[in-house]
Amino acid sequence: MVRSAADRAFLPAKNLFEQVGNMMILTGKTLVATVKPPYPYGGEFVSQFLFALQLSWFPLLISTVAFGFGAPGLQAANFLSLFGALDRLGGFFILASVREFAPVVTAVVVAGVAGTAITADLGARKIREELDALMVLGVDPIKNLVVPRFLSLMLVTGLLNIYALLFGISGGLFAELTYGQPLGGFFATLFNNASVTDLWGSVLKTTLFGAIIAIVCSYKGMNASGGAQGVGTAVNQGVVIAFMGVFAFNYVFTQTLLATHPEIQTIK
Repeated sequence: MVRSAADRAFLPAKNLFEQVGNMMILTGKTLVATVKPPYPYGGEFVSQFLFALQLSWFPLLISTVAFGFGAPGLQAANFLSLFGALDRLGGFFILASVREFAPVVTAVVVAGVAGTAITADLGARKIREELDALMVLGVDPIKNLVVPRFLSLMLVTGLLNIYALLFGISGGLFAELTYGQPLGGFFATLFNNASVTDLWGSVLKTTLFGAIIAIVCSYKGMNASGGAQGVGTAVNQGVVIAFMGVFAFNYVFTQTLLATHPEIQTIK
């Protein structure tokens, strides 16, 4: 009785670890399929890239401008105005937008828009037994379906991160103008604190976010069951797990970057 109760108590954790292990296996198979010839996924890669870009660019524009103007913009400006240091807002945006805000918002938008579409698509194929039919015909679903989505999401999140940086910083400019301040101080502290490490770290981190989203959503889609309701459940689980993976990886990556490059830790 005690053992059965313990098994029921630890069952969610057991299932989580099993799924994480299976996702790591899928990651390895995807990487091998990516570099191993032949490469039949060129057309699908372009199609998935354009699909994700088309769905994500406008929500990302609205999100980055609104959040950049609100939280790190007006709130930080309100705090800095107490010390007469509104010209430091540009340096704060390197800390808030380039390192954290833009990559995380990009990942959230891509996971919520493109990631859910991937899970729904692969989940519907699984329910209709198309994946099993491909395997019977000798066609590898990972190489032909997962790899193009994996590569396209990595590329599109890296590019959208640059897009998010531009519009996120523009939100800070609007906040500076709202307080009636000249933009010279904003740009001076922005460029004084910006570094190549911040930029490549932001783009690399977001690119890896895309890889995490693609693997999680592909795994949940390819293991969906239970008809249309099962596909809906897989979509919900996929986006939640993708968010958790992104946030956890973001913490580890940022702390590692700061530990290896201590010169970028302070605002000048």
